[in-house]
Amino acid sequence: MRPSGLAERRDDPSMRRTIADSWRRAELAGLTPATAFDGLRYDAVDSASALVVAAAPVLDNLNERLTGTGFTTLLVDRDGRVARRWSSDDQAGRAFDALGVHTGASLLEDRIGTNAPGTVLETRGSVLVNSDEHFAEPLRAVSCYGHPIVHPVTRRIEGVLDVSALMSAVNPLVPPLVAGVVTEIEQRLLDGSRVSERRLLGAFQAAAHRRRAVVALHGDTLICNQAATDLLSATDIALLRILAADLPSTGTPRLPLTLESGERVEVHGLPVDAVRDGVVLQIERVRGGGRADGAAGSATGGARLDAPPSVAPVLVSGPPGSGRTTQARAAARSTPITVLTATSALLDGPAEWARRLDALVRARQGVVCVEGVDLLAADLVALVAAHAASGHAPQLVLTSGPAETLDGPVAALAATCIDRRELAPLAARTAELPELVAAMIDDLGAGAGREPGESVHLGPGVLRVLSAHDWPGNLRELRAVVEHAVRRRRRGAITVDDLPESHRVPGASRTLSPMERAERDAVVAALREAAGNKVQAARALGISRTTLYAKMRTLRVTLD
Repeated sequence: MRPSGLAERRDDPSMRRTIADSWRRAELAGLTPATAFDGLRYDAVDSASALVVAAAPVLDNLNERLTGTGFTTLLVDRDGRVARRWSSDDQAGRAFDALGVHTGASLLEDRIGTNAPGTVLETRGSVLVNSDEHFAEPLRAVSCYGHPIVHPVTRRIEGVLDVSALMSAVNPLVPPLVAGVVTEIEQRLLDGSRVSERRLLGAFQAAAHRRRAVVALHGDTLICNQAATDLLSATDIALLRILAADLPSTGTPRLPLTLESGERVEVHGLPVDAVRDGVVLQIERVRGGGRADGAAGSATGGARLDAPPSVAPVLVSGPPGSGRTTQARAAARSTPITVLTATSALLDGPAEWARRLDALVRARQGVVCVEGVDLLAADLVALVAAHAASGHAPQLVLTSGPAETLDGPVAALAATCIDRRELAPLAARTAELPELVAAMIDDLGAGAGREPGESVHLGPGVLRVLSAHDWPGNLRELRAVVEHAVRRRRRGAITVDDLPESHRVPGASRTLSPMERAERDAVVAALREAAGNKVQAARALGISRTTLYAKMRTLRVTLD
């Protein structure tokens, strides 16, 4: 008989390590078996993506062979979304309809817990999940096998092929069958890349001109003629990628652009037939355009005698609400600072965001703060990195989530920041609470600057209550609490009754639930195994160091 408790199930010796680790990650993500599937989300899916196009004929053949067997196939993209679903009979189809697993459903592990596609994307390996090994209770009538689809050239996971059935365990013939089908899909991805590259090259050769700069772009592929190589810098190429991403299907009129050298050009873009996101750009100098005012560089292209001093970028990292923007402004000291947010890139579009950054860079004045660099699209990150690598004014101050959560191009960009300032979550900064609260009271005009007897301050016992909370909202949450208290207490000592009702009871007085006790035991064991090293303990638990700090505070874990 299997254990029934969550911790007991996870620690059951009969549970395979892959499944147990996945359950632990699901618990740390705040999921529970009874409710994990309640929040199933749906996102738009590109039905003409390279993955779907490559997989379609292969899956058509597979599905024909599986007709009447009770199996369901799911093609899941790299973002965990169901891109295509097929069921071999009505019973299987109705079962997946009842679960809500339709096209666009997100099967990421941190959203619904252990499942073959989501856990494959988490581990990068094939995963077999039998019925009751699923974390979410509604999925325990299904057994499934997922296999990663890896692009043969880039080695990037493009998606997952999953075969599922209403049975207690996966048929042992399924894994080799799926592996063979995935090999066919990967070969078609490779063939598709080759066809696209040939078409891109053909379009480039047709547009190439000895005296005109021509650039062809498609994904990571870049083709330039000698004129383009002589004219364009790495920053210019990054900006052209941004412009190409917004290119309409009919092409563009001639767009004016100022290069990093200060030279004015016009860019004419044409999409490449039958190559999704492929584009050829023709760049022509503007006659009599010269250089933009204040542009750096000499007419001969030689070394600049008036090169601006080198300025290194600064990275301010930490969880949301920890004061990253405030710290970024402090890093600028008295220098004027302009803030560019990742949110504005979503609202205004990447091309407009790139133009704003380009204008600020060419002004070579003040400090530019890129807020939320880890939330930017890869092309915009490349643009920021290109300027950071130049070492010239204006100085860049970047803000991001916790440093240990960064990966890919953002991690590479962060590594170039010699000056790094990591902000801990508020739950790990309780010693600073009196100073932080006093500063917030002053900022609200209720502090020591008032007439004697008119100021507001923390009363006895309030600090103990505030220190007991885990503060998931960090400084923003603390400020909201202080604002609430100041509105209630116009003068004198703030009491516990002046706090919002949600913050009046010390968190330390609450009894831990059985699941929290199990989670606490896991944290304590990991810290003990790592001899108190929080970085190693966080890595062993599969969470970030910032999350570990918050867990230690919430679960009242201390190091002796």
